[in-house]
Amino acid sequence: MTVVTEPMAAALPYLGEDYATDYASARVAILPIPYEATTTYRKGCENGPAAILEASQEVEDYDEEFDREIWQVGIWTHRPVADTRQGKVSAEQMLQETQAALAPMIADGKFVISLGGEHSITAGVVEAYRQAYPHEPFTVVQVDAHGDLRHEYEGSLYNHACVMKRIVDMGLPTVQVGIRSMCREEAELIKERQLKVFRAREIAQDPTWMDRAIAAIPTRKVFFTIDLDGIDPTLIPGVGTPEPGGLNWYSLTTFLRRIFEQHEVIGGDVMELAPIEGSVVSEFTAAKLVYKLIGYQALAKGW
Repeated sequence: MTVVTEPMAAALPYLGEDYATDYASARVAILPIPYEATTTYRKGCENGPAAILEASQEVEDYDEEFDREIWQVGIWTHRPVADTRQGKVSAEQMLQETQAALAPMIADGKFVISLGGEHSITAGVVEAYRQAYPHEPFTVVQVDAHGDLRHEYEGSLYNHACVMKRIVDMGLPTVQVGIRSMCREEAELIKERQLKVFRAREIAQDPTWMDRAIAAIPTRKVFFTIDLDGIDPTLIPGVGTPEPGGLNWYSLTTFLRRIFEQHEVIGGDVMELAPIEGSVVSEFTAAKLVYKLIGYQALAKGW
């Protein structure tokens, strides 16, 4: 593969300078999208990508689950895009910048993990993959506390509470896992469209939930979106809208590993980290989760 124009790298790469790979050699790309415009409770998710990248400097390069140093697959980090820390960014601009950054990386065969930022970003990320695979359907697997299925919220179609409705409107199949908060509008849409939703309270009581959730994925290709509030807030309290309950670490990682083993994962994102001053547990856990995702793809691809 010949790369004509190499995208600009981030100042702080995932895992640190000692582990950074040049773009042409990298199998994995990290895309920070520090965009925040519609958060409704705790603010600060625009600082999430930088916090994850900083915390990643402390992630052990050897992973005991894989018995190897996963960084050797080659990881490259893109500069931040749609950065509201630098000034106002409209929803339309965010979507355009996100798609423009992703398109060449997808075309170059990179496995891209996008870091948010608020969950509305995922509409732009998924649209980039939809354009890249116009004739190959894929399923969006969402880990989240919230349905995010409102048609609009606070006057915006691109509120973070509407992102999965935008994806449903794209005509893509979805599987939602860990859901434990929704409004009546969302509940009625789930029934009307017969959406595949695996609620947190059901997961807690049903040891077969993982088998059923994976069996519910109708396509070979999968895109995953992880809102960190889908994880129990005792593990990751630094989110915009925490909800009691949720997946524990090993339920989440086992579920994700099985998806990678049984499906072709084309990309994914990790969203909604809102750092808590004086605590690093949320960002470190998120950074470790990213390393796990890279490891699962490395195993699945035989890298």
